[in-house]
Amino acid sequence: QVQLVESGGGLVQAGGSLRLSCTASGSIFSINVMGWFRQAPGKQRELVATITSAGIINSADSVKGRFAISRDNAKNTVFLQMNSLKPEDTAVYYCRFTDRGYMYWGQGTQVTVSS
Repeated sequence: QVQLVESGGGLVQAGGSLRLSCTASGSIFSINVMGWFRQAPGKQRELVATITSAGIINSADSVKGRFAISRDNAKNTVFLQMNSLKPEDTAVYYCRFTDRGYMYWGQGTQVTVSS
């Protein structure tokens, strides 16, 4: 089992920045993928960005150039630096951890961007 603890959400004005963090604990294999997904009201959950333990990144076109994902393997922590935030970035952001075919989700953290 893997537990995920997220932090860093909040309310910010358009053009502002936020940084999300997610730390994994428990039975963790060194080769894994951590990332962020988001779900806005009435919409499906969508990819924001993921990063493998080797540092390979996959991100949505809508956030490229504005959001940056990174990780600290020693601390099993993934970060999402969100800059130039837009009202359409408003959503619940979920951390996801995947290894050995298993997938775990965090509880979600609300990000609200006011216009």
